[in-house]
Amino acid sequence: MEQYIINTKNRKSKINKEIYGHFSEHLGRCIYEGLYVGEDSPIPNVNGMRTDVVEALKAMKLPVLRWPGGCFADEYHWKDGIGEKSTRKRMINTHWGGVVEDNSFGTHEFMELCRQVGCEPYITGNVGSGTVQEMQEWVEYMTFDGVSPMAELRKANGQEEPWHLKYFGVGNENWGCGGNMRPEYYADVYRRYQTYVRNFGDNKIFKVACGPTDRDYNWTEVFMKNAGRYCHGISLHYYTSSTGNLQVKGSATNFTPEEWYSTLKYTYFMEEFIEKHTAIMRKYDPEGKVGLIVDEWGTWFQVEPGTNPGFLYQQNTLRDAAVAAVNLNIFNKHSDSVVMANIAQLINVLQSVILTDGADMILTPTYHIFEMFKSHQDATLVDSFIPTKQIGLKEDMTVPNISESVSVSEDGTYTITMANLSLEEDFDIDAQFLGERLASAQGRVLTGAMDAHNTFEAPQTIQPASLNVAVTDTGLQFKLPAKSVVVITAKA
Repeated sequence: MEQYIINTKNRKSKINKEIYGHFSEHLGRCIYEGLYVGEDSPIPNVNGMRTDVVEALKAMKLPVLRWPGGCFADEYHWKDGIGEKSTRKRMINTHWGGVVEDNSFGTHEFMELCRQVGCEPYITGNVGSGTVQEMQEWVEYMTFDGVSPMAELRKANGQEEPWHLKYFGVGNENWGCGGNMRPEYYADVYRRYQTYVRNFGDNKIFKVACGPTDRDYNWTEVFMKNAGRYCHGISLHYYTSSTGNLQVKGSATNFTPEEWYSTLKYTYFMEEFIEKHTAIMRKYDPEGKVGLIVDEWGTWFQVEPGTNPGFLYQQNTLRDAAVAAVNLNIFNKHSDSVVMANIAQLINVLQSVILTDGADMILTPTYHIFEMFKSHQDATLVDSFIPTKQIGLKEDMTVPNISESVSVSEDGTYTITMANLSLEEDFDIDAQFLGERLASAQGRVLTGAMDAHNTFEAPQTIQPASLNVAVTDTGLQFKLPAKSVVVITAKA
């Protein structure tokens, strides 16, 4: 029996609900066909937003959504996406598939989507190919409640009242697709652009600077030294693959046990990146005023055979669910520094939570993880510890056998989330709640074959099932099956 210690008296940082955020880019079928089908579509919709998708996102408790990119953001000119749809500019999406972007989904449509779902909008501004004036006017258009050309333009387009906008990113991947900038140059550009991202009235904007990709510690060092005091958050991007090299991607569904473990091994680098970048940030910001925003993360595998390679459409298995669980547990454990995270991407792209095909929709294993973990949102991290052992099939590709985190909500509900990363071994867990006597508990488990995934022909191949949990004098006892993710909620 594995001893699992939960010290209920040692309550730590708040787990911001935004850690469970998502990302939607004008890429492949994420926006069009995925989220937005248009008002005239035979697919049930409200103001063009798919009803089935919106309801699923509400059930998952989606807290914040990032848009319009991604690489697309730094070639997006927001005025092309407002006004009468028949007169909006058409353009080629040069980053993703070379398809025509008709701009029928723009600022008003995105804000309407967020309204229907009940989530915070997180908008990324164009630094790479845009101007200071363009960015300033976009913020004014969205948030100014007064007399100005942009406010009048918004009203003329049907939105009388300004929207509430909390999160705004000043550029995206400006070290790469956002302009191939050096950190010294971007720091100066950021200082200039953010000056004009103004707070109008009661709307207070949380400014997010473009941060590094995975282990580019120099970017963080240079930016924090030169511009850190001008931002509230700095982004971090890291994608998981089975090879550790995004240029050599493995299959999303046809993989070996060795690739199961190698993928999880590379997933665990997220913890190292968070800790090392945070240490640099704290050198220049000892009070921790600047938060880490992991606004692109997730698996990146080969596209599904026969699909447009520029659309990044991939299937989603139990392995993806394990990756999601590990990352979310890491974010929970580091919620004193990670204040938001956004998995890439919401629908039909990379590690999505939903796949669509015409009028049909399926939920992926990753969706179930977010739904299972949702009670962590805005709860308080609780100190917890379980001894782990390294497992794997190759000496240099081992991972801890168990990933876990615990939180307590305002109403006293404890949430335990655990992932057993072993392909073969079950573990009996004896969870000891120090300082608390529990009265009730219930659990759910997601498990199956390592490559189990849902298809449009078999949409419920993998979904959560109930888990037997026994309440004891000292806590809880339950079985953690091989290759599984478990959530348990308990009350005193």
